[in-house]
Amino acid sequence: MLVPNVNLNSGHEMPVIGMGTAPSLPQHDELVSTLIDAIEIGYRHFDTAAAYGSEEALGQAVAEAIQRGLIKSREQVFITSKLWCTETHRDLVLPALKRTLGRLNMDYLDLYLIHLPVTLKKKVEMHVAWRQEKMLEYCKEKGIHVSAWSPLGANGITPWGTHSVMESPVLKDIAIHKHKSVAQVALRWVYEQGASAIVKSFNKDRMKENLQILDWELSNEEIAQIQEIPPCTGFKVDMVLVHPNGPYKSAHQFWDGEI
Repeated sequence: MLVPNVNLNSGHEMPVIGMGTAPSLPQHDELVSTLIDAIEIGYRHFDTAAAYGSEEALGQAVAEAIQRGLIKSREQVFITSKLWCTETHRDLVLPALKRTLGRLNMDYLDLYLIHLPVTLKKKVEMHVAWRQEKMLEYCKEKGIHVSAWSPLGANGITPWGTHSVMESPVLKDIAIHKHKSVAQVALRWVYEQGASAIVKSFNKDRMKENLQILDWELSNEEIAQIQEIPPCTGFKVDMVLVHPNGPYKSAHQFWDGEI
């Protein structure tokens, strides 16, 4: 299946549907096999991070996919990884990037993100129930493309998951009417907002299903129904980033207008 690309303001292109590799993950060999399946199915955008523990498996999967002839070269996949919050200090960024490239066994990344917009001492989410209207508007004005993290709400996974997407009565009704799955409706909504969706499933049938959102549309009435879904963020900012003695005293201070 051919997944369309979006043009980034850097001049590069990125497939609009990506395969996520965040926890919880299968064992290494099973993860490698699953990622090879994803490449065979048609995924060309893979999202990993130093914090996920999946960089090495992804690098191995890409190398094996090239050996099998599923893709011709590294250049045919778009690889995103992320800088963890403990490494955002100026002198730590380049060493962290080099470690990521070493685990991937690659010479470059297509996209390198700051994992969260904060710096932590050593030791973003978008879906139908957290629609991020202000952020989307700002990014469109500035020519910044948005990738939706947890577009299905992480389905209850702690500490950030919520069932507000997959258990939404609104999405269930729309899915029945359109003969689609709830996940497909949720992902189609993200796509129609002009954003990319980073999906994660290690079930081969659902991996295929997540790509099958490109040849149909939501009606204006259905979009209006989705806009009425009560707001519900999955990521509990107040659990990890807010403290009475810290720089952010409340969740609203940290994430103004989007909670």
